[in-house]
Amino acid sequence: MMPNIAYVIAGSEATGGAGLQADLRTFAQRGVYGVGTITCIVSFDPKNNWGHRFVPVAAPVIGDQIEAATSAHDLDVVKVGMLGTPETIATVSEALSRQAWRHVVVDPVLICKGQEAGAALDTDNALRREILPHASVVTPNLFEARTLAGLDSIDDVDGLIEAARRIHDLGPRFVVAKGGVELPGDDAVDVFYDGSDVTVLRRPKVGDERVSGAGCVFAATITAEIAKGADVADAVATAKEFTHRGIEGRIASHLPFDAVLPA
Repeated sequence: MMPNIAYVIAGSEATGGAGLQADLRTFAQRGVYGVGTITCIVSFDPKNNWGHRFVPVAAPVIGDQIEAATSAHDLDVVKVGMLGTPETIATVSEALSRQAWRHVVVDPVLICKGQEAGAALDTDNALRREILPHASVVTPNLFEARTLAGLDSIDDVDGLIEAARRIHDLGPRFVVAKGGVELPGDDAVDVFYDGSDVTVLRRPKVGDERVSGAGCVFAATITAEIAKGADVADAVATAKEFTHRGIEGRIASHLPFDAVLPA
């Protein structure tokens, strides 16, 4: 019997808390066979206050990985995570254009730590221009939602809903705008917008600090559930609960922040 397969194109995060490592771990825990393409290598520098070190994978190597993955497997659901450079974005966009995808889930990493400001802006603009048009589902956090929606601030759930509506106008069929711990109140609030209806998802906050890998696990869970046949709304609800449990079971390390431990 052929397994359900989910594909991810994203960066490697050396400590294991986020990126491709978290994506593939989530796929396995959600019962799907994970296939992954590495776009860049990110590590934290323990000798420099755990700052980011960022190394892009050469665009032809990324293209080779995508060619191998899509030739070996019948892939129709993909999560796109951290890409990192305009060259990478162009390579991935061109590859996505080569076939029809049932769903493209985009976790829009707009800040590429470890890059100079000008290079990061070029990357952000390229992502909006070349990757968002492929997205059927997009999962921005509060900063990304504010940036994509062109809002000065998002201070409450109504602002999050307005951001989701504006981002939907950019092309994605489904938008999950995530408030997380950054909106006031006792709940971590996300907004799901399908172009007509708004669903507000709430779970109690687990502490006041963001946890590494939460966004990765959330988007990867959506991808895995869609690969198994769930509709997007049900996949989003499952992702909210699964990620919440992972934050409750967070794992500590020598890093200055915890990581999600989905189970």
